[in-house]
Amino acid sequence: MSLPAPLPTLFVSHGAPMFALEAGTSGPALRRWAQTLPGGLRGIVLMSPHWQAHGAAVMTGAQPATWHDFGGFPRPLYALQYPAPGAPDLGAEVLARLQAAGIAASADAQRPFDHGAWVPLMHLFPQADVPLVQMALPMDAGPAQVYAMGAALAGLREAGVLVIGSGSMTHNLSEFFGGAREAAPYVLAFSRWIEDAVLRGDRAALLDYRRQAPHAQRAHPSEDHFLPIFFALGAAGWGQGRPVQADYLTREVMYGMLAMDSFALA
Repeated sequence: MSLPAPLPTLFVSHGAPMFALEAGTSGPALRRWAQTLPGGLRGIVLMSPHWQAHGAAVMTGAQPATWHDFGGFPRPLYALQYPAPGAPDLGAEVLARLQAAGIAASADAQRPFDHGAWVPLMHLFPQADVPLVQMALPMDAGPAQVYAMGAALAGLREAGVLVIGSGSMTHNLSEFFGGAREAAPYVLAFSRWIEDAVLRGDRAALLDYRRQAPHAQRAHPSEDHFLPIFFALGAAGWGQGRPVQADYLTREVMYGMLAMDSFALA
């Protein structure tokens, strides 16, 4: 009896909350990709920067609420719901795998889905029928620590679990209201440097992106929205000396400064 092929992992740029209603070209690209996955997924484990905690934390509620964790947007956005079930058993397994890897982690049965999870999942799985477990981004973690968290969960890919890091390829909100329509040159320079490092499997360079990538400080004044990329990379076994294929799904730029790059790793 042959073992099932491991599922790919995914890094998705979740954009601004309005991405839920204004799909651009990225939303349809994510939906097309999700339709290539095998049916009957056991669940999704997703890290979002909109849940930060003192150390690793894992959602274990059975029916988490949809949290509209933002303000000042059009009323229709607040009417959206993403009623995916939680997965307490999967959450417990995530906790066990983290702890087996020496990563202290705690359970949170009250945590709702934040928009870093439900906004991209509205495009990926619009029926909200795949059980979802969110993970917190530890407040004091850096790239290597987040990579290790993903690596601890790599075995879930062989058990029908899709591992997702949800963040943003660029995320300088001080420039959000500039009104630009064309992609800013620094956004393109940073994004393509990251893509090149991912395609080369250059783990050392990417872990040191803060010093090596062009315009890294401007692209990410704080690291939180970039760190989930390392969660997806770690779960894929990327940069560990074996071939990992990166399939870029979208390179759209919204509002001139918000790179929507998303890619799968297999």
